[in-house]
Amino acid sequence: MTKPLRYSDAGVDISVWNKTKGRIGDLVSATFNDRVIGSFGQFGGMYDIANLQGINHPVLVSSTDSVGTKVMIAFDSGIHNTIGEDIVNHCVDDILVLGAKPLFFLDYIGIYKLEPQIAEQIITGLSIACKTNGCVLIGGETAEMPDLYKKGEYDLVGCIVGVVDKNDVIDGSSIGPGDVLIGLHSNGLHTNGYSLARKIVRDIAGKNYSDIFEETQKTFAQELLRPHRSYMPVHSLIQKKLIKGCAHITGGGFQDNVNRILPQDCNALITTQAWKPDPIFNWLQRNGNVENDEMYHTFNMGIGFVLVVDESNVDTVMKAQELSVFEPVVIGTVARGASQVIMEY
Repeated sequence: MTKPLRYSDAGVDISVWNKTKGRIGDLVSATFNDRVIGSFGQFGGMYDIANLQGINHPVLVSSTDSVGTKVMIAFDSGIHNTIGEDIVNHCVDDILVLGAKPLFFLDYIGIYKLEPQIAEQIITGLSIACKTNGCVLIGGETAEMPDLYKKGEYDLVGCIVGVVDKNDVIDGSSIGPGDVLIGLHSNGLHTNGYSLARKIVRDIAGKNYSDIFEETQKTFAQELLRPHRSYMPVHSLIQKKLIKGCAHITGGGFQDNVNRILPQDCNALITTQAWKPDPIFNWLQRNGNVENDEMYHTFNMGIGFVLVVDESNVDTVMKAQELSVFEPVVIGTVARGASQVIMEY
């Protein structure tokens, strides 16, 4: 008699997830606050937005993104504990640009086959970043798809929901000639440019991720997997009305992201000599023979977040205790123009 076919025969073993659920539930529940209704494991996450303190006209702000091909370095190196921080912090920064504070976060992991230790590392990173940002990890989905992913592979996607008072939304409309651009330092590549970075490291330079990057004495894996920074401390300056515009330097680099906040009659002039990129960027440019404009269009080049402030507020913002960890630096000015970002090398 033919043996009855089971789901596990097609490569999906639900029992593994059931055994892993308890530990993951503890990590997720550790991010909950008194606005979460219900408990871990429900079909949907519920969050009470009634009576939000200090907000007269609440506007929900949402964003979704993935870690991109940075996960491929995690596959090859076996380091999975920072990827979760990457996606949370990236999404936090995306809504912070509009002046929003995060409320809750949801994750999606598509994976070849659920390996409890890998899933736990990823979700530990998610939990750490959510707690750091005052954000609830309210739900998520893990999907085993051995026909879609290769052995050892997974993808990580996140969705965030935050809130801002309608009167406090930052859209860059008040930016004008004479305003100053302040850059906040990044923590390496963050989550962008990894398709090019991997090509240079592996294909062109012939390096393994376990090889030592001489400038920092870390492995290439450690250097390239540095977690994406959260710039959430900027929110307190936004509340003080000190910030006229923000740009998160992600895909498209300076040219595409700063451009998104410029009024049609303004240009941004960015002086790249104002700061020194991390050694990893110089190494990538040198070994990949990449032109300046392409580097600044692909990578953050050491500046992960840009603030636009009135000239009269520059000293206050530069000396703000909240920003000291980011080593703020004046990187440019706003001039009359046609909504262009002009890079001065």
